[in-house]
Amino acid sequence: MISKGLTPREIVEKLDRHIIGQSDAKRAVAIALRNRWRRQNVSTDLADEISPKNIIMIGPTGVGKTEIARRLAKLDNSPFLKIEASKFTEVGYVGRDVESMIRDLVELSLNMVKSDEQENVRTKAAEIAEEKLLDLLLPPRPKEKMVSDMLNNAEEADEKDQRDEDQAQKTDATREKLRHLLKENKLDNRLVDLEVTETRSGPMIEIFSAAGMEDMGLNVKDMLGSVFPQKKKIKTVKVPDALEILEEEEAQKLIDMDKVTKTALDRVEQSGIIFLDEIDKIVGGDTSHGPDVSREGVQRDLLPIVEGSNVNTRYGMVKTDHILFIAAGAFSSSRPSDLIPELQGRFPIRVELDSLGKEDFIRILTEPNNALVKQYTEMMATEGLKLSFTEEAIASIAEVATVVNERTENIGARRLYTIMETLLDEISFEAPDMQEKEIIINAQCVEEKLNEIIEDEDLSRYIL
Repeated sequence: MISKGLTPREIVEKLDRHIIGQSDAKRAVAIALRNRWRRQNVSTDLADEISPKNIIMIGPTGVGKTEIARRLAKLDNSPFLKIEASKFTEVGYVGRDVESMIRDLVELSLNMVKSDEQENVRTKAAEIAEEKLLDLLLPPRPKEKMVSDMLNNAEEADEKDQRDEDQAQKTDATREKLRHLLKENKLDNRLVDLEVTETRSGPMIEIFSAAGMEDMGLNVKDMLGSVFPQKKKIKTVKVPDALEILEEEEAQKLIDMDKVTKTALDRVEQSGIIFLDEIDKIVGGDTSHGPDVSREGVQRDLLPIVEGSNVNTRYGMVKTDHILFIAAGAFSSSRPSDLIPELQGRFPIRVELDSLGKEDFIRILTEPNNALVKQYTEMMATEGLKLSFTEEAIASIAEVATVVNERTENIGARRLYTIMETLLDEISFEAPDMQEKEIIINAQCVEEKLNEIIEDEDLSRYIL
C-alpha cells in the first residue's frame, strides 16, 4: 500500500535512476500511482466510484515498458504480476483461464504479506528458538516423585527438596553458560538431533477443468493433507542450522494467517498492478472471413476483469475494480484502435515509447544504478580483476548496438547484453587464471573483437 505519498515528480526521479528516457511513459505511470494515493484519501463513498485510469504502452521490444511497470510496483510495494496476454485463449481452446491472473496475483500478495509478518515476529521467534535449542543441548531433568518419598518424614522431605533446588540452580547455571557459548558462536560445530516435518513426496496432481476451477488442485492437496498428516523425522544438524530451522518454525506459528489473508486480499484490491504484455498479439488478424474468434474471444474474456468484477480464489472473493492494468505491445502490424471498442474504453491513457539510439545506449551503459558496465566491473572484481572501460569504448559499444539493431531485428537495449557478452567472452572465461589483474577496454579492443562480426551481416544475425 502507498505509505510515502510520493509526488509524480518524485516518482519520475526514482524511475530515472533505473530507466533511461521514456519521459512520457514515466509521467503517465507517475500520475496513475499518485491518483491511487488520492483516491485512498478521499471520502469512502467517492473512493469506490473512482476507477483507475489504465494505460497502454506502445513501443518496440527492449525500450523499457516492462521495467517501468516493475519499478513502479516496487516504489509502491504493490503486488505485481507480469503476464503475456497471448497465454490466454477463449474458454474451450487450449490455454489459461483469464481469471487465473487474479489468483496468481493473490498468491504473490499473500507471500509478500507473510514475509512482512515473519519479519515482525522474527525477534520473538528467535527468542523461543533459542530456548528450544538450549532444551535440546541440555534437556531438563524430569522431577520424579517416588511412593517412598511420600512415606518419609517431613525432615527427609525437606532435605530432598533442598537437593532438588541445588540441582536446579546448577542446571540453570549450565544453561546460562551454554547460552553464552551459543551467542559467541562457540557451539557452531556441535551436532544436535532435531525433529522436523518430512517433506511430502509423491506424484503431482494437475487438474484441467472448466474456468474458475484450475486452482482446485491446491484444495485437493489440503484435503489430502488432513487425511494423511505429515510425518516427522529426526534430522542431525549443526547448531546454526538447527537454530535457523527452529526460528522458521516458530515464526510460522506466531503468524496470524487469517489476518495475513485479509491483508493480502485488501492489498490486491487496493494496490494490485497487472502488466499485460503482448496485448497486440490478441488483436484479430486482417481477414475477410469474419472475426478471429480465438483472439477476439481473449479480449472479451479480459473485458470483465479490466472493467471490474468479482473473481473467486481459494482465499475468498476478490474485486478487480481498483486493480491498475498496464498493457504493452509493439503494435507493429496493428493499432490500439483494432482492439474491441469496449476494451479500448478501459485503457484511456496511451503513451508511445521511443526507439533507442546511440546516445540512449551510452546512458544505459553508464548512468543507471544497475548499469551494465557497473555490473560487469563488479563481477570481475570478485575474481580480483580490475576491469575498466574508456569513454571511447562505451561509445563504440553503443554504436555497434545501434548499427546491428538497424540492420537486423530491433530489440532495443537487449542488444547491449549480447554485445557485452561477446566482447567480454574471453575475459570472463580466463579471469580466474589471469596473471594480469588490471584490464582496460578501449575503442580498439571493441573494434578488434566486433568489427568482423558487424561487417558480415549474416554472421551478425547469428551472433549479435
